[in-house]
Amino acid sequence: MLEVDLCGIKLKNPLILASGILGSYSSSLNEIAKTAGAVVTKSVSIEGREGYKNPTVINWKCGLINAVGLASPPAEIFAKELRNFNKSCPLIVSLYGKSPKDFSKLAEIFEIADAFELNLSCPHVKGAGMEIGKDIELSCELVKAMKEITEKPIIAKISAMHDYVKLSKELEKVGLDAVAISNTLPGMKIDIISKKPILSNLTGGVSGPGIKPIALKCVFDLYKALEIPIIGCGGITTFEDVLEFIMAGASAVQIGSAVYYSKGIFCSLKESLEAFLRMNNSRISELVGIAHLR
Repeated sequence: MLEVDLCGIKLKNPLILASGILGSYSSSLNEIAKTAGAVVTKSVSIEGREGYKNPTVINWKCGLINAVGLASPPAEIFAKELRNFNKSCPLIVSLYGKSPKDFSKLAEIFEIADAFELNLSCPHVKGAGMEIGKDIELSCELVKAMKEITEKPIIAKISAMHDYVKLSKELEKVGLDAVAISNTLPGMKIDIISKKPILSNLTGGVSGPGIKPIALKCVFDLYKALEIPIIGCGGITTFEDVLEFIMAGASAVQIGSAVYYSKGIFCSLKESLEAFLRMNNSRISELVGIAHLR
């Protein structure tokens, strides 16, 4: 009923833990993995990164704003930690770097991965993430380098801030297996008492319900332009949100900020989706892109 085939990887449901949510320890992934269709690790680089000083996360009325700064241990250390992953679901390792060589080396380090997600969309780290994704030629070189080094599926996580249709079509041409959209969007918050920006980095990435309509439109647009699967991400907190993304054209969705509010979100979403599908005598795969037929 909820099973999904994503680039040849079998998921028990379309609910994927988004990157950067539960830290760098496999123990934090293991609990979610029991219920999720797949989990994505924090984005990791070869050298690792300390990240920004606190405060790094703000809770606001429509979600979160974060500027963690891609904090993660060095790749070799993180790979050893992931040996403790319980493999209750597929493991997608999120990578970031500045050159094709960086990404190729990372792919060799993380043999445990079932798939790789290229972070081309983090909005608050200079020289990485969104800045890489804005360079279509470089982004294509990264995908080509990954395809040469591994047969595992390659997913590019891109931003609504990109020319996302053009970028995705070019990446598809060089062998990209799936696209995930969208990462957080640039934003900030000012404390009216101190009269200063709250985040130590001044600006960060906005996530949560506030960006859902934007991400949903991105999925709808890409479904009309691509042959490869799309993973929707942005503000998903209810089973209705999941269904909207699926009907817009997503084969699966990523859950991020909602975990901040409820560690049981995957279980509740799964149960609600099952009830909806039973009521409609349908399978989740039959609903992908159905909004385009109306």
